Amino acid sequence: MTTERRPPPPDRAARVRTGRLRAGRRRTGPVRTTRFPPRPASMRGRSAAAAALAMALVLAVGGGWLYALLRANLLDNTTSRTEVAARKVAAQADTGALPDVLPSPADGVDLVLVLDGAGRVVATSLRTADPLAAELRDLRPPSDQDSADRVISGSPAVAAGGSRADVVVVRATPPGGGQVRYVYAVTVLSDVDDATHAIGVALLASAPPLIALAAAIAWAVTGLALRPVTAIRTELAAVSESELDRRVPDPAGGDEIALMARTVNATLDRLEQAVTRQRQFVADASHELRNPIAAVRSRLEVALAAEARSGAGSGAGAEDPASLEHPVRAALRDTERLQRIAADLLLLARLDAHAPRAAEPVDLALLAAEEAAGRPGRGGARLIVAAAEPVPVRGDPVQLERLLTNLVDNALRYAASEVRVVARFQGGPVPRAVLEVVDDGPGIPEADRSQVFERFARLDAARDRETGGTGLGLAIARGIARAHGGDLTVRSREDGRPGARFVAVLPVPDRS
Repeated sequence: MTTERRPPPPDRAARVRTGRLRAGRRRTGPVRTTRFPPRPASMRGRSAAAAALAMALVLAVGGGWLYALLRANLLDNTTSRTEVAARKVAAQADTGALPDVLPSPADGVDLVLVLDGAGRVVATSLRTADPLAAELRDLRPPSDQDSADRVISGSPAVAAGGSRADVVVVRATPPGGGQVRYVYAVTVLSDVDDATHAIGVALLASAPPLIALAAAIAWAVTGLALRPVTAIRTELAAVSESELDRRVPDPAGGDEIALMARTVNATLDRLEQAVTRQRQFVADASHELRNPIAAVRSRLEVALAAEARSGAGSGAGAEDPASLEHPVRAALRDTERLQRIAADLLLLARLDAHAPRAAEPVDLALLAAEEAAGRPGRGGARLIVAAAEPVPVRGDPVQLERLLTNLVDNALRYAASEVRVVARFQGGPVPRAVLEVVDDGPGIPEADRSQVFERFARLDAARDRETGGTGLGLAIARGIARAHGGDLTVRSREDGRPGARFVAVLPVPDRS
């Protein structure tokens, strides 16, 4: 003996989870949630965003490298010019012929200053050089070199206004072991700063257009690449139960999109074959036909047994018509129901196969009047027709009559007092013909309104009643409506009273 452990009911499990949450959540107050920026939904958007991000990274890395390289090159050139100017003066100092006032240097160098070993001014290209000498006397070349350079920032004595300056010092050694002199050449880096500033501004100004251009190119290129995918998606969305023969376009080539299109077409081929085989064999018929056939067999066997007993009792084998009448009539009713089911299944098979149908003018108002005239009152629900004008459509008269008959039969089965059939036009950009069948029965719950159109579907115990339908009437009615380019739906009554309202909407012929 095994004991089955069942899970707790949903309400108890919910209470347990809620209790755990409440036990673990002690603090009260507003809960802060972190919101991340949404990602682009489409592939084109993601590609454009990726291209923009890649361009931004390239510009950031490449622009920074270019900025640093150009600045280093400009500073190196400036230092070279400054050192050349210092060495020219150092060559004069080596010979000893050095005037007190030096001429202004060339090649953009701003000034030249010569100091002795004690830091006193020997010669200069400035009128007042004492502040500059006090600022530069501690800058000397290393012992193993004869020159050195340094960039000084924020020194008003070196650069006017506190800007940056490039200073190069050259050791001048006169022949004969005289006193060592130091030649200082100074170049203010305003031109270098202006050039590098212009380069930085140009890089920053060109970044947004380049990023936008990269995103636009990625958007356009991705759109061109995905155009076959859009065509495939559009055609695939149009494939339905009534158009299984449609195939997606096959782009030329052997890329991934072409392979996907061929795979989709192969899948559609298999799907069409499977649906065709399914339509050839109606699986539901085996269940629905089994009960009538079994009932016919059992009742016929009862009739034969009764006949045998009657013949044995009389001794002459004479039949008693009264004893055979009831079972034979019951068998006849079951046989007729079996024939109706077979006819309904055959009609459904033809609708599924989209067999050619007639296309003749049919007046829905006249069709409703004929339906009401062919159903004399028998003490049940009344059948009322409301049609203010003719409502012509084009279609198969037999099938449209079957549609209305099935709807009326269903409504009379559940109506309390009356069934109303309304034929009218529906205005709008595309005019439609509307055929409504309204009853005052219990109605159909909204959750079950799509189920009533399924084959062999019933929402009550009608399957076990002699007066119950076959369960195919509404499925056939919707199939006929869709075969004629329309549809059939079930809604609530417009006046709010209990009951069901079946609405068939059909296209109308061009009356121009």
